[in-house]
Amino acid sequence: MNETIHVLNNHQSIRKYSSEPVSTEQLQAVIKAAQSAPTWGNGQQLSVVGVTDEAKKATISDTIGQPWIKEAPVFLAFTLDFYRAKQLLEAQGQSFVAGDNVDTLLIGSTDVGIALGFATAAAESMGLGIVPIGAIRSHSEKMIELLELPEYVFPVAGLVLGHPTDKPGLKPRIPVEAFYHQDRYNKDQASTIQAYEKTFADYMQQRSNEIPAKTWADTVARYYSRPNGIPQTAEALKKQGFTYK
Repeated sequence: MNETIHVLNNHQSIRKYSSEPVSTEQLQAVIKAAQSAPTWGNGQQLSVVGVTDEAKKATISDTIGQPWIKEAPVFLAFTLDFYRAKQLLEAQGQSFVAGDNVDTLLIGSTDVGIALGFATAAAESMGLGIVPIGAIRSHSEKMIELLELPEYVFPVAGLVLGHPTDKPGLKPRIPVEAFYHQDRYNKDQASTIQAYEKTFADYMQQRSNEIPAKTWADTVARYYSRPNGIPQTAEALKKQGFTYK
């Protein structure tokens, strides 16, 4: 196994950080890696807003309710970004109409996800810790205001970056036979998922000493048993110009 695969296979989300700063060289390396990620049609429809100002980090942290954002030295907001494309087209006398197409959101979100993965791998290869912050969408309008995001730019995910003081251990993933499907999708996953439920609960009990232990079903239900997901996302997207149909 080469070093790259070792880093990828040993990812851990970190929620405890020291006050040691992330060096300029380290931050630049993470941003360069994120920018090197492939994008749909080479449209490069994403941007990253870095926050190192302590007061602004504290506001973001308190708004979202995740203290590790202000404890770590760097917070990166990954945004889907079509403002740049709109400016480019209009400068050449063309119209930007992609905001009317829901596929535009898939394109931008996919590009963000790939770049986030590249940034994560780069950071962890240097011994830094990270934790993705999906909850910025729960407070998207506040994030848009704090980061001064223009139209057609929307915060998809955040990334905390710093030096870890504690590592929780590798969180077990679903068995590979439920993740990788050869030639056709395997719909018979009930027994595999039931076995994983026990594995996940055992891990969570060892990690938190909670009885009963939190299960994977608890995690999934928290996000997907509600009909509207994060209901404010749709309204915030429309305010940013995405009138998707």
